[in-house]
Amino acid sequence: MSAEVCIGKLVLGAGRPLTVIAGPCVIETERHALKMAERLSDAARALRVPYIFKASFDKANRTSLDSYRGPGLARGLEILARIKNEFGIPILTDVHETWQVQPAAEVCDVLQIPAFLSRQTDLLVAAGRSGAAVNIKKGQFLSPWDTRHAIAKVRSTGNDRILITERGTSFGYNNLVVDIRGLAVMKEFKALVILDITHSLQLPGGAGNRSGGQPQFIEPLARAAVAAGVDGVFMEVHDRPARALSDAANALDLRLFKSLVARLRDLGNFMRKLDATAHSNRGV
Repeated sequence: MSAEVCIGKLVLGAGRPLTVIAGPCVIETERHALKMAERLSDAARALRVPYIFKASFDKANRTSLDSYRGPGLARGLEILARIKNEFGIPILTDVHETWQVQPAAEVCDVLQIPAFLSRQTDLLVAAGRSGAAVNIKKGQFLSPWDTRHAIAKVRSTGNDRILITERGTSFGYNNLVVDIRGLAVMKEFKALVILDITHSLQLPGGAGNRSGGQPQFIEPLARAAVAAGVDGVFMEVHDRPARALSDAANALDLRLFKSLVARLRDLGNFMRKLDATAHSNRGV
């Protein structure tokens, strides 16, 4: 069984219902972020699934210098604070540098370490000390068993509220692949294990000056991960994916969100019942 992590009023992991972390890749405008938060939180509430809103105030790892990065730290945190207060939902955002950690932790419930920075010791330690939960995106260059070192860096601060998120491993040029075996490996490190469905389907740099994507595989990949026992799923969601200012090629269309989450919730509940039955039988 996985770890148990408290985030806001939510208690996640340890055989509890599947958690959903979802939102636009980046804050585009205040109006758009509020609209997305409202629609997503309403759907999650109707489905009775634990939900965390995610959006970045800055996407510092874009393919091209000309790509949109976001409104920046100060303005971005203002918008995220408004979402948190108006909709009463936990908030997740990325931090890229140690000086961003404390201001972000004053607003957000979960600080995310981007995949490219998953070995940055100072950033991991600062996030651990912040008082927020920490979501470590597994680097595209890391093996599943190497994530234990990143987890240990956060845990060294006394912070045990840790999520580790699979987002695909580099597989040749401009391609990623998810090794389902890795999800089971990472569960051994007593952190919540999440699958980032949409980033795992990126084709990094595959569209020249931006990344491509394969959103047609979102549901099959999500089903495989939920059946394998992940604690939650993470996804980029946009009301008009083709016009998204970041990760347009791999985002889930908002119109598909509720029905997909309903199916994943039911599959997750079924798998948890199977696991509980198997555990009970082993104890006989």
